[in-house]
Amino acid sequence: MLTDKLPRQSLGFFPTPLHPLARLTEMLGGPQLFIKRDDQTGLALGGNKTRKLEFILADALAQGSDAIVTAGAAQSNHCRQTAAAAARLGLECHLLLGGRAPAQPQGNLLLDRLFGCHIHWTPGHRKGEDLAEVVRYLERAGRKPYVAPYGGSSDLGALAFVAALEELKCQWPDQGGPFTHIVFASSSGGTHAGLMLGARLLELPTKMVGINIDKGAGGERSFAGHILDLAGQAAERLGSPQSFTPEDLILDDDYLGEGYGVVGEAEREAIGVLARTEGILLDPVYTGRAMAGLLALVRSGAFEPSDRVLFWHTGGAPALFAYGDQLALGETPTL
Repeated sequence: MLTDKLPRQSLGFFPTPLHPLARLTEMLGGPQLFIKRDDQTGLALGGNKTRKLEFILADALAQGSDAIVTAGAAQSNHCRQTAAAAARLGLECHLLLGGRAPAQPQGNLLLDRLFGCHIHWTPGHRKGEDLAEVVRYLERAGRKPYVAPYGGSSDLGALAFVAALEELKCQWPDQGGPFTHIVFASSSGGTHAGLMLGARLLELPTKMVGINIDKGAGGERSFAGHILDLAGQAAERLGSPQSFTPEDLILDDDYLGEGYGVVGEAEREAIGVLARTEGILLDPVYTGRAMAGLLALVRSGAFEPSDRVLFWHTGGAPALFAYGDQLALGETPTL
């Protein structure tokens, strides 16, 4: 394994399942579709952030940290899994969540509270803009805080998906061989960067197709540039320097809809279609939008009938319970 020399703290159940989406493939008329089930990682109802946290929190423990600080939206999957991992490891957890406290916690926020973390509401900010203030507070209190990056997307977080691609490579002989494309939600960049780097190091011909989820993902800088930088930094940490250019990156911006966390008709359809064809739940913010992108690509003829396309399910279903009013799927949906 390329990442074997890096410290890793066991938190999830791996490998996650890989299986065909036979009914969805039939409904769409091809190509062959498959799914990688990182919604089944086991920690706190699953999700891909568990992979990243195994490397990030191993680093925190190695530094002697006793408190984890991270940030995200109110329904952040990363924050939910970080809170659970901290509870499991006996670490204090502080979450900085964008917005204001709702009258009734639901979805991921409800789980955050069950895991016993400390929640700091930051109106207008959801990407860690106020982390330094909480870190200073903890240091003054004699704690040794460790900042887990937004979305778990650091060089360490990206390397988790180099390991994930090695895991996938071991699985695909049972499903007929390698995939021509892997489609996934791209938001904080770590998953995308890790898959790009993994494909390069493993010399895979597979195209990594990221569906952009957040119009403001890059902040003041280019999101594409952020992904390329992360891939390079992860390669450096691995001791295998690589150079990445915009030509190496596939980032599809066509499915951003009304913005981050806003459920539109495309997301509603994607969530309903996968639930009714395969009995699999997507989330409203990330995988619902990524699946909407995949459906649109298939319908537009972006793939050949002979292609083998994998959808990497990054989890997030607990957020469904906070979006009931926006989903409104109706009583008798049709495909």
